[in-house]
Amino acid sequence: MFVPPPNADDLNLAAYNYHLPPERIAQNPAVPRDSSRLLVVPSLSEHWHHRFYELPHLLKPGDLLVLNNTRVLPARLYGRKVGGGKVELLLLEERERDCWLSLVRPGRRLKPGARIHFFGDRSPANEEHDKPPKLAATVLAVDPATSGRIIQFEPPQGQSLLSVLDDVGVVPLPPYIGETDATPDQYQTVYGERLGSAAAPTAGLHFTDELLDKLSQNGIDRCFITLHVGVGTFRPVESENITEHTMHGEWFDVPQDIVDKIAETKARGGRVIAVGTTVTRALEGAAQSGKLEPISGKTNLYIYPGYQWQVVDGMITNFHLPQSTLLMLVSALIGRERLLNLYEEAIAQEYRFYSFGDAMLVLPEARIDSQQPAQATPDEDRDAVADEGA
Repeated sequence: MFVPPPNADDLNLAAYNYHLPPERIAQNPAVPRDSSRLLVVPSLSEHWHHRFYELPHLLKPGDLLVLNNTRVLPARLYGRKVGGGKVELLLLEERERDCWLSLVRPGRRLKPGARIHFFGDRSPANEEHDKPPKLAATVLAVDPATSGRIIQFEPPQGQSLLSVLDDVGVVPLPPYIGETDATPDQYQTVYGERLGSAAAPTAGLHFTDELLDKLSQNGIDRCFITLHVGVGTFRPVESENITEHTMHGEWFDVPQDIVDKIAETKARGGRVIAVGTTVTRALEGAAQSGKLEPISGKTNLYIYPGYQWQVVDGMITNFHLPQSTLLMLVSALIGRERLLNLYEEAIAQEYRFYSFGDAMLVLPEARIDSQQPAQATPDEDRDAVADEGA
């Protein structure tokens, strides 16, 4: 894939801004999942509008989809500070057993030594309780890198925090999703199995079991890596020169069998298509020695224009927030100016943005027949359902 070289503006935070009308922020997922829209972007100047369920006809036999099998924790907890008011926590990563780095609100109430009780409330409007808490915790320290807190949880004897989270926590939806009819399962991928993320790998939300079967039938292979989404994915860039931003590490796992499968795919001329920015960071993070290697640990890889790609040939991704590291990552693949022009068209075409929104398929090349309008199929009824739910 040809990636244009960066220019001076590509390193300026303000150059990654764009205006998004609030009504373009998806509040509910498409139903069914794969009825969402798909903007297909090859390396050339053209682009085409499709539906996600057409993906088996947009990829080639021999291509390899790499997906993130992380599963979202019930990571948002509402509690009360002992002797104080209500507090809200978002679990980010476990440092030691039952000791977690967490984002907190309001932070001024949670200084080291503060005690918190959790009663299983599923709403920030929790009330005073005269019953025993289901879970207790103590703030140990402030984490300077994230402004979060290191919190030691005290689950009931014989249990771990993870074993009681379903009873005291809720799956956290992003703050730009307000009134929604979405269920917790709709913020999980159909293949997620390794519990540990604070947010969903949203590019994977478009897949259904039936679509995965159709991809296999068309000779399109798949495999799974893990990256647990944490603060590194959504922490804002605050420096005007984007190169001065530092990514917070996120835990990932790229095992040997995946390294071998990717090597086999490339050897036979297949393309490696990363499903989401999390997979992209995991694969490229495992190749920082100059070749893809098995690794389990943390990556703080920061990808922006000028990055030299090692593994990924193409990517499926959603539409991202202005001035975000995710927008910069996609810009590194197809160029910032082109990406922002595509976003302008997507807004004009009433695409749906962010976590529950539509998707983009970035390819090093596209099949010739992908230029043709989608043929009428029985799936057209699904389009109407998806549009009504937008």
